[in-house]
Amino acid sequence: MQISTAQSAALLPDAAMADIAAALQIDRRGHPDFLALHFGAAVPAEILAAAARPFSQALHGGTSCQGIMSQAGLGIATGGHIGAFAIWDAAGSYGSASRCLGQDAAEAARLATLEALAAAGRGGEIPPLVWLTPAPGREEQVIAGVRSVTGADATIVGGSAADNDVTGQWAQFGPSSTHRDGVVVSVLFPSTGFALSYQGGYAPTGETGIVTRVEGRKLIEIDHRPASAVYHGWTDGVVPLAVDGPRSILAASTLWPLGRITRHVAGVPFHLLAHPAVAHLDGSLDLFADFAVGDRVWQMRGSADSLVARASQVAVTACADLAAPPAGALVVYCGGCMLAVRDRMEQVCGGITEALGGAPWLGLFSFGEQGMSGGGQASHGNLMISCTAFAR
Repeated sequence: MQISTAQSAALLPDAAMADIAAALQIDRRGHPDFLALHFGAAVPAEILAAAARPFSQALHGGTSCQGIMSQAGLGIATGGHIGAFAIWDAAGSYGSASRCLGQDAAEAARLATLEALAAAGRGGEIPPLVWLTPAPGREEQVIAGVRSVTGADATIVGGSAADNDVTGQWAQFGPSSTHRDGVVVSVLFPSTGFALSYQGGYAPTGETGIVTRVEGRKLIEIDHRPASAVYHGWTDGVVPLAVDGPRSILAASTLWPLGRITRHVAGVPFHLLAHPAVAHLDGSLDLFADFAVGDRVWQMRGSADSLVARASQVAVTACADLAAPPAGALVVYCGGCMLAVRDRMEQVCGGITEALGGAPWLGLFSFGEQGMSGGGQASHGNLMISCTAFAR
């Protein structure tokens, strides 16, 4: 297996792909067996997809908040940087497919998974790894659709597509189509091992309650009280209430997510995080993840220091589980976390590069993170960080 990454800030997608092809040395190495492109939403996705499709049959594309990062540094200055992650692995198998989510997100993900397996020439088999890029909003349904093909214990990792300003300008593309509300599924059968770490940089404050009323991603009551009032109190008033209409609380809530314990890892509780987005006059909160009645919810607290340090710790953990040094890695870093510590993201890049021993890696900034930790099942969370490292 060989892995290489590249960046381009070229304004035109054709020029950007020429830069990337040259940096990846495709003329010498041949077309990659797998090619992932993640990029700022200022890049026209349809044109980029058309320019990229000749370079790999297993093509996976999705927008990333503001841009990307890699061992070459941070690419978020213009909102239009493009990052490429390429694998050459003749002994492995790789396939990608995309679908519009439509009315049934689970069915769309199921069909995309079947198409990706067929493209890899591994129909009917369970892939060791699924790399996922869904549109934000129905990620739990997407995961369910993938699992209907791969089984409940499949290793699924990825990040929801994002835009530069939370206005819905995200996009996804596969080998044959581009979407605004779709999903890209890639199945990876690498010839070497890989390891995954999936964590959040937050700790519980001790405040906790039971979800007593919820509608999808609208949290209405905690302990039979208006959710926004409970949350406002738990954060000591840091996150405001709605006053004269719906109020965006995305920035204020970034360091104050809500968490659920989904499993224990070595005796330590693993909290899956949800990012509150909007407070409403009726006392409800809009979230970026699903809750259910009966869930115990915990108030979590983070800091800029914890968000900066966690990324390298996640990479260290992934590498520790590899049987050989890393050949390369894919990193997912929550877009909300990136915006909260934007002035320190060069430090984040340096920490990941050091943790990976200089191996090539590509990082994207997502509006939702999919992954698994400590032998549990794959899940969707917010304000999370993951590293998927491939062995040489």
